[in-house]
Amino acid sequence: MRAVVFTSEGRLALEERAQPTPGRKEILIKTAAVGICGTDTHVLDGEFEGTVFPLVPGHEATGTIVALGEAVNDGVFDFQIGDHVAINPSTTCGECEFCLNGHQNLCRFWNGLGVVASDGASQEYFTAPASNVFKLKPETDIYEAALIEPLACAIRGWDVLPRRMGDHVLVYGAGTMGLLMAQLATRAGAATVSIVDLNEARLVTAEECGIAHRFISADDADREKWDVVIDCTGNIRAIEDALTRVKPAGFFQDFGVAPADRTAQFSPFRVYRDEISIVGTMAVLNSFGRAVEMFEAGAINAKAMISHSYVLDDYEQALAQFRKGEGRKLQIRPHDTESRVLIP
Repeated sequence: MRAVVFTSEGRLALEERAQPTPGRKEILIKTAAVGICGTDTHVLDGEFEGTVFPLVPGHEATGTIVALGEAVNDGVFDFQIGDHVAINPSTTCGECEFCLNGHQNLCRFWNGLGVVASDGASQEYFTAPASNVFKLKPETDIYEAALIEPLACAIRGWDVLPRRMGDHVLVYGAGTMGLLMAQLATRAGAATVSIVDLNEARLVTAEECGIAHRFISADDADREKWDVVIDCTGNIRAIEDALTRVKPAGFFQDFGVAPADRTAQFSPFRVYRDEISIVGTMAVLNSFGRAVEMFEAGAINAKAMISHSYVLDDYEQALAQFRKGEGRKLQIRPHDTESRVLIP
């Protein structure tokens, strides 16, 4: 079979590999779709903590079960060959302080499939622990469902934010994560949802996703402050601006991934005087199953969010397009015969 491999920092190749064999409690999956994410670029660039090369990337994945390890169904599971599934890429040690205290997403030995030391889904077939595999309904679009993993991250984001009826919410960034956080805001009780992005094409996508208030700058909005402000850009200037938009007693969430060595300036006095809460959020924590439920309940407009699909041969082209910020969500579909533009 064929696989995209990050051979070393800054280098990738398309390789022929033997099809993997599932371990005792593992499942072998034929990849349907895998989304390209900013994490993939950080991994390739050597910016992600703990990555071990060579590594097959790809952590936003769906597929079809083709083989089961001998003990997969010995307990609570009832997986069958042919089931359509989504995969939670996060694996943890289960033994450290944070795992034992219910903060598995902060595990000191956290290992994401396609991110740290275990191969991901940018290949024709891959294996995953049975406990990380979630069944999809037969009628669920298996390609669009690759958005379930980032949706699980967004749900975790809302888990650490207040979900109060009538709040006004402002989101910075109309990429995949910003669109997901904004679409979930109404489910969390928001009275209004606004989104800011310098890329006007992304604001068009936001409109298609039902976000009523869309701006190039928050200065263009009809209000000055919001109860909840969420940065999904990781851009320092955006973060600094976003912090000034939070109402007294409001919440700011640092959702986007900023470079590890960068710092942002803000007024500690204002955080003190106005009782501003600043919260972070990391990956997935007990939210993947809920993401499947929310996705299948139609909580997001998945069709509007995916603009391109690429075959494995065009992975490098897809990554270059992602870095330029062109298109919407980009996917790799290893068993397609050609790359396609889904939304011009």
